[in-house]
Amino acid sequence: MEPVIDRATGLPIGPEVDTTPALRPQRVRLEGAHVELVPLEPAHADQLYEDAHGPDKDRLWLYLYEAPFPDRASFQRHIEDKSRSQDPLFFALIDKKTGTAQGYATLMRIEPLHRVIEVGNILFTPAMQRSIAATETMYLLARYVFDTLRYRRYEWKCNDLNAPSKRAAQRLGFSFEGIFRQHVIVKGRNRDTAWYAMLDSEWPQRKRAFELWLSPENFDADGRQKTSLSVLNGAGSS
Repeated sequence: MEPVIDRATGLPIGPEVDTTPALRPQRVRLEGAHVELVPLEPAHADQLYEDAHGPDKDRLWLYLYEAPFPDRASFQRHIEDKSRSQDPLFFALIDKKTGTAQGYATLMRIEPLHRVIEVGNILFTPAMQRSIAATETMYLLARYVFDTLRYRRYEWKCNDLNAPSKRAAQRLGFSFEGIFRQHVIVKGRNRDTAWYAMLDSEWPQRKRAFELWLSPENFDADGRQKTSLSVLNGAGSS
């Protein structure tokens, strides 16, 4: 937004905006063609534990705040705690073909007064990674944030060393805004945090890109995409 000039001082100030607070996200169901987002419940723990603690578990959990869990009981307690949380607010990601939970994601750092919210705590099990359902999950959350809850700013943050997450943010239409150096300590190690955001003014174009990409016409008989989401968002060819 362009600044305006304060009449009393002659100095630049921000333009006036609608100060109506955004709505807080609720424990709702968000349904797509491939995935359904539902409030995370303790009953989701069994399926998630199996799929998130396979041979590739160390890589899967590497950049998350939590470590792989030593046993099913500790993971069950972890999911029970998450299911009670209001911020972050957790959604289980249910694959519509199998009816099983294949990950979770949250809306977090919820600031209705400033109309700012973040997507984070994202766990995609191997079955969901690089799938249509994974992209549709991000579309459903963004649509809920902008169209229903009326936020102005939607954030994505990740470890600056997490190259796949950074590529995903740009593919999905988030803009890189900078690095917060020595931002937090995670598992006893420094984390520099890469910040990305999407604005409400950008959402109509991003929404159209999502919907064009998710359209059945964008996939051939073998399920291969014809046009990438990055291209539709003007962010490259991946």
